[in-house]
Amino acid sequence: MSERNETTILVLALLTTLGLVGGAIWWFTQDRIKLTDLTKNQTEPNTFAQVTNLPTGLFSYGGSTTWASIRGIVDPAIEIVHPEFRLRYTNPTSGTPGSGSGIKMLLDGQLAFAQSSRSIKEQELNRATARGFELKAIPVAIDGIAIAVHPNLNISGLTLGQLQEIYTGKLTNWQQLGGIDLPIVPYSRQLNEGGTTEFFAENVLNGADFGRNVQFSDTTTQALRAVAANPGGIYYASAPEIVSQCTVKPLPLGRKATELIAPYQQPFIALSQCPSQRNQVNTAAFQSGDYPITRRLFVIVKLDGNADQQAGEAYAKLLLTSQGQQLIAKAGFVSIR
Repeated sequence: MSERNETTILVLALLTTLGLVGGAIWWFTQDRIKLTDLTKNQTEPNTFAQVTNLPTGLFSYGGSTTWASIRGIVDPAIEIVHPEFRLRYTNPTSGTPGSGSGIKMLLDGQLAFAQSSRSIKEQELNRATARGFELKAIPVAIDGIAIAVHPNLNISGLTLGQLQEIYTGKLTNWQQLGGIDLPIVPYSRQLNEGGTTEFFAENVLNGADFGRNVQFSDTTTQALRAVAANPGGIYYASAPEIVSQCTVKPLPLGRKATELIAPYQQPFIALSQCPSQRNQVNTAAFQSGDYPITRRLFVIVKLDGNADQQAGEAYAKLLLTSQGQQLIAKAGFVSIR
């Protein structure tokens, strides 16, 4: 056999070997990808239909008013796919609905799970422990607190320090903030009537008391109507409740006066074009944390090993699917995934 033939045979053998090895690697890789994808689908379902083992029956839940737009979109979609998993929002028998009242009702055995716009408080955890179970907060969405003022108020924005001084009564005239000579009239819901108010008091006021000039409203709708009618009015609420409004103007906020971030997507749509066009929430700034007042929304679950725990965990799992996160974004909030 000639040297040339031997070389040719060796090259062909080498190429055949490399081909077999490459094919095996390709097959193994593809198989691993399929297995990985299958595992991912099993652990992280993408649609409501892929969430299985839901408990059957009617489950009452309650809590945060901030969640209203989410449950209005999400719950009907869940019931179409899982008609055996029926949901009913329940108001408290006394007082106003909110995160605090929802968690109290959960502790008292009146709800299967609760919705909250704040984290669980230490005293609530202690009450649960005293009753023989634990509470778990499952985050499912990101929200921001927006500030509403009268459309004719001409200021560029507020810092967190200025906002704190407004609500503690240290700043009382818009002239002190570069506006016209006009008294500031701050509006709020009562403390402990909602998770938003409690979050605001803790994170913006840093535990300080509301000033004597603060006027209290029963609902966000009532407060926004007051601001729309009062040139000096100001109010805070969940961003989706304010940004898309036609009668009030959302203000940019910043940790510093040189770092003002709008809670709406730029450019600002003039209120004269509303309702045919509405401003949209600045989801990018909320998700990145550039906007200075953001928070998470939680499903509060009672860990007692019963059907109520299954219901709360199933509800959170549904919201954390790709379909659930898309519906949360449609409701004006920010996906947590």
